[in-house]
Parts: sequence; C-alpha cells; structure tokens
Amino acid sequence: MKLHELTIHEAHDLLKTRQISSTELTRDVLDHIDKTDHKIGAYLSVFQEQAIAQARDADNMIGRSEIQPLTGIPLSIKDLICTKDLPTTCASKILENFIPPYDATVMVKLKNAGAVTLGKANMDEFAMGSSTENSGMHLTRNPWDVTRIPGGSSGGSAASVAADMCIGSLGSDTGGSIRQPASHCGIVGMKPTYGRVSRFGLVAFASSLDQIGPLTKDVTDCALLMNVISGYDPSDSTSVPKEVPDFQKSLSMGIGGIKIGLPKEYYTTDGMDPDVAAAIDNAIHTLKNLGAEFVDVSLPHTQYAVAVYYVIAPCEASSNLARYDGVRYGFRDREPEDLIQMYRSTKSKGFGPEVQRRIIIGTYALSAGYYDAYYGKASQVRTLMIEDFQNAFQKCDLLLSPVTPSPAFKIGEKANDPLNMYLSDIFTLSANLTGVPGISIPCGFSKDRLPIGLQLMGRHFNEELLIKVAYNFEQATTFHKEKPAL
Repeated sequence: MKLHELTIHEAHDLLKTRQISSTELTRDVLDHIDKTDHKIGAYLSVFQEQAIAQARDADNMIGRSEIQPLTGIPLSIKDLICTKDLPTTCASKILENFIPPYDATVMVKLKNAGAVTLGKANMDEFAMGSSTENSGMHLTRNPWDVTRIPGGSSGGSAASVAADMCIGSLGSDTGGSIRQPASHCGIVGMKPTYGRVSRFGLVAFASSLDQIGPLTKDVTDCALLMNVISGYDPSDSTSVPKEVPDFQKSLSMGIGGIKIGLPKEYYTTDGMDPDVAAAIDNAIHTLKNLGAEFVDVSLPHTQYAVAVYYVIAPCEASSNLARYDGVRYGFRDREPEDLIQMYRSTKSKGFGPEVQRRIIIGTYALSAGYYDAYYGKASQVRTLMIEDFQNAFQKCDLLLSPVTPSPAFKIGEKANDPLNMYLSDIFTLSANLTGVPGISIPCGFSKDRLPIGLQLMGRHFNEELLIKVAYNFEQATTFHKEKPAL
C-alpha cells in the first residue's frame, strides 16, 4: 500500500514502530496532492514548507517516545477554521487575504497532539451550500466521477480524504455539511452533539447550528479524531462542560439488543432514488443479522425541517455576516466616495450570489413586523422537533436513515434551482436543529458506481453508540475499502 492510502490508525502503527517517519509520510501525501489535485480542486491552499517542518517536529516527538494517535498525521482543514498566520478565506472574495492572528481551539488541540496541517480545503462560501459549487474560488469535483459534485459545504475536505490527498480532515456541519459530502465521497463523517466540540475560531455561519467534526477513511479514525477535538472550552459559551469518553472503547463488536428506530417520515419522502432505497434496505438487513432490533418511530414535524432551517440559518447568517463591512478587515471596495455606497459595493463584490441570497432572506425575516412571523415561529417549531426526537428515543437507542435522497448529482444540475438544492439536505437538517449527533458511513453504490451513505443519529452526547454501531456495520461490509479510480 502507498503511504498516502493509509488510514490514521495504520499510519500511527507504522510511525510508532519507526517503520516510516512523518516526514516520509507527509512528503508522499504532498506529492500525491501535486499529481492529483488539478483534477479535483480539493485544496484552496497547501502549506508545503510548514507541513514538512511540522512533520520534522513530529518525528522529534516520536524520537522522544512522546507519540500520540495523531502525532505526525497529515490532515486537511476546512477553510473556515482559523489557522494562525495562515490564510482562512471561507472560500469568499471578502476574506481572500485574511490571515487570522490566532488558532481555533481545535487547531490548538491538533498541534498539541503533533498533527501536521497540509492545507486548507475548499468549501461552499461561508459554508452556504450543498455542492461546493458556491465556492468563491474554484470548483471541487467528486473523486468518484469528476463530472459530479462532492457534496457540501465541506466538499474539499471530503474530496481530499476520498482521493487520499490527506490522511484525515476536519469539516463543519450546519445542516449536513459533513455527513452529506461524506456520503457522496464514500467516506465516514460525523457531526458531534452541539457543544461537544469547541466552536471558538470557527468562522460563524449559523451559531446555534454549526459544529466541527471529523471526515475520515474509516470509523476507527473517526473515533481517534473525536478523542482529540472534543471537550469543554471556556472560550466558547456554547461549549458543554461534560466529560469526554474514550471513543476508541466504542470500537468493539456486538450490537445485539440495540434498538434502531426507522422514522416513517424519512421513508415516505418523494424523490428518493431507488439505488439509495436499495442500499438502505440492505444496510438494515446487515444490522438485523448483527443482532440489532428495529422499531418504527415517528418524527411528525419533519415536514417542516427544511422551512424551519432556511429561516433560522439565514437569520443567524444575516447577523453574523454583518461584520464584513470593509472597514475593519477583509476586502474593501475603494472606488465609492461615500460610506453607504462603500458598504453596499463591498458586500456586492465580496459576497457570492448564494451568500447574498441568504443574507437578504435572513435580514427580511428579522425585520420589524416579520420577526415573530418567521424567526419566532421557526424557533417554536424547532422546539417541537426536539420533543419529537426525545419521544422517539424513548422507543429506541438511535435512528437510521439515508443521508441524501440521491447519489452525487452532476455539476450544474441544480445550480439554477435553489429550492431543489435545499431539499437535498432533508435528512440531515434535523440533527442540527435538534443538536443531536449524526454519522454518515458508506453503505453501498449506485448503478453508476457512486457512493451511498447511511446516517445514524443518537441521543445528545451519545456519540459512543453511533461509533459502536457504525464500527460493527463497517466490519461486516467492505464499502469503506473501495477507492475511486483516479
């Protein structure tokens, strides 16, 4: 096996026994990026010299027997996680030259663990999108079929993992932005419970929905990354002071007696691709054979999820993105002569069409006379959705559903139909609105050989059970071992 094809745990075993060095591993991955990324476009920036320097530091740590599971492991980072003295653009023209003066908390944790930062991964601008077509920089393509989207908004992170252009990655998930591209690219992606991972240094899109999480080649790697990035952070007011379990202990066989709920609303959705339905049926059959029990449950307010999300998220985005005014940092249009025109033209030239659309929707919904009718009402329905999940979890331990209604669609196919694009998140939005954890794992392929993902959702702070069931499913199947023919 080539070094860049290793998983985190495989690479760790080789580093620990000094069969390879981090410098060798990092150089091999960087060479693979050089040869491959012109076809995919997963990266916005690659930090070659810094990555080699970090790898040498990791080799010194290993030489002192100070190795941790991520020491010397080369990772890609979604480009809305702040990296000190390195560009963080959110794939937006308005932050094209922004260099943060500090690291996000997750970056501090990765550095303390000895991980290597390869570069920043492409994304939908400010994480607003489901296809990475909304990047203000360039297109990212799906490694399984370069005519198709990799998913979004963490499309660059998912594509870099699937194409072996990193050993693992960090993304963020506001409405499915980790799980959906993980599904489309045939890898593992987890959205932790809201408050499990610090959001300090994550550039905000929708503050009550955003959560950082791992994208990896298998479930074991997901557990390893979760161990490092999880935990209370006093710098993040939404971080929950809850003890972090050792997620590696969840990597054990045996799921007999675990009750899995099938939400009836998710299986009566119009537009479900037959290949996705067949893959999910096969996955259910596999889990039954492993000893899991299945029960039917109901999440009656699911029909409102898309509408609720596309009120709450744009409202929070409108508030969060008001800071990009061309005055303090970021792009400024210097042509206008008066202040109001400068604000207007800076935002018009700096933000792309999808970001502008969501800011306008959010500003309208928050305006006088409309706040109660839109944001207030959406927040009430959100509370009912949380109650739906609580009721469902009285009957079962976790929920199972597709990740997306269809495999990856063609680039440009939904570009002029925002509503159709928004509906592709129908199965993932609820986890963000309710704060519960969710994981996407590979469970099959379409007739066009496009990956299909299975979603598991659990109770708040019960990522352990998701990892355990996902691991058991993975051990019983071979989908995670399949590679795109680049």
